[in-house]
Amino acid sequence: MQTTSISIYTLLVQFFQKNEPVQKVKAGTVLFHEKDPVEYIYLNLKGSIALGRVHLRGKEFILKVLDDKELIVEYQLFKPNPHYQFYAKTLSDCELLAIKKEQFEEFIVTDPEAMIALVEWLSTGYLKSQMKCQDLIMNGKKGGLFSILIRLSKTYGVKTENGILIDLPLTHQELANLTYGTREVIQRALKELREKDIILYENQKFTIKNLAYLKTEVDCQNCPSEICGIN
Repeated sequence: MQTTSISIYTLLVQFFQKNEPVQKVKAGTVLFHEKDPVEYIYLNLKGSIALGRVHLRGKEFILKVLDDKELIVEYQLFKPNPHYQFYAKTLSDCELLAIKKEQFEEFIVTDPEAMIALVEWLSTGYLKSQMKCQDLIMNGKKGGLFSILIRLSKTYGVKTENGILIDLPLTHQELANLTYGTREVIQRALKELREKDIILYENQKFTIKNLAYLKTEVDCQNCPSEICGIN
């Protein structure tokens, strides 16, 4: 079987953008809540979006952060009357294409190239999830933080004279939500990293000054960018 070199995101943009209006959404907007009936899948053209869940006790967990050129499909495909498994909330001002679930699924089943691209995208997402679970299970909360910082640097990293700037504003609470820990635990770990001159934190943005230290602490396997990311 011949594999495609075109991503499912690109195929969807090419097919739907000419008919669907671009939606401009402000930061802090909830696109959908977990357990809502599925109406749309989304193509993120610009901006950052958090996907997560809220525990019964009110604790929020961010499962991943999506930047531009990302596809948001958070339900069981081709299942009758599905519900979203997570919530989606914009972290910055975003530009989106909203595609009806039925139109998306029809496009997938009638276009072999799109079906192959979707399978490739899903398999990559599966590997990402497995690697994140491995990091948290093997390295604990502190190691989970280090792993998330490495992944953030892969997705949002910009080289500067001070190190790698993670060009995404994050509060300590949001970082705790990403690592499934408490803000107090994360604050102590971040303080230790600052004292060791491993990171900087200014204007809600982290700069990693010593990436090698973080990688050594979690036995980083130097996975390719498509696997090592926060998305």
